[in-house]
Amino acid sequence: MEDSRFLQCLAADYGDLRDAASAAELTATVPSCPGWTVSDLVRHVAEVYLHKVTLMRTGEEPEEWPPPSLAAEAPLAALGRAYGALRAEFRTRGPGQAAPTWYAPDQTVGFWIRRMAQETVIHRIDAELAAGLPVTPVPDDLAADGVDEVLKRMLAYGSVTWPEDFAEIEGGHLAGPGEITVAAGQAAWTVRPSPHAVEVEDGASDDPRVVVDGPAGNVLRWLWGRAADDTIRIAGDAAWADYLRRLLAVATQ
Repeated sequence: MEDSRFLQCLAADYGDLRDAASAAELTATVPSCPGWTVSDLVRHVAEVYLHKVTLMRTGEEPEEWPPPSLAAEAPLAALGRAYGALRAEFRTRGPGQAAPTWYAPDQTVGFWIRRMAQETVIHRIDAELAAGLPVTPVPDDLAADGVDEVLKRMLAYGSVTWPEDFAEIEGGHLAGPGEITVAAGQAAWTVRPSPHAVEVEDGASDDPRVVVDGPAGNVLRWLWGRAADDTIRIAGDAAWADYLRRLLAVATQ
């Protein structure tokens, strides 16, 4: 996807997130984020936006986060201010400009343009679920890109970079070698878990233990724990699909 397309999706999903949050009570629970209220969700997104603005402006992690002053700001007002600051920062910087990120191979503003578009679509879904609204379909191109991001950058890269985060589920690792095919629309990936890392490559496996597939938007939501099993197709050993979900729960926490 082009950066301009990510920014277009970011704008649309921010608007839908804001509208859904405005339609809900701030004290309403967010079913896809146990323990969170709509207020918590809105503040989280505002904090994420402002954190990325600070990273791009200063070139380093802020020493104190979130800023104490943010707690005194009304959640929806903070969200609007944070989004405005984020878009202003993106307008003043080219996607190829240097910016610190948690993903070593890509230290550019473009990383954050993509990440914020994907962050926002997932939390837009959270807000719609909390407000009891129909979930707006995720565009196919954004959804397929989101599947690629969560599998390669969060799961595969995360399993090597932060192995301690995955230590809790190593004891439940499925015995023996195995591959998982994830297919979202016309795109497919092979996920290859092991006790030490998770490998992900483009294309379907020739001999998968399980195939998880469906419309791209449904697969994205399922991978992020925002949709039930009946929204996708699981063919093969369902225990391996469950294991993938447990790995992703760690990768996306």
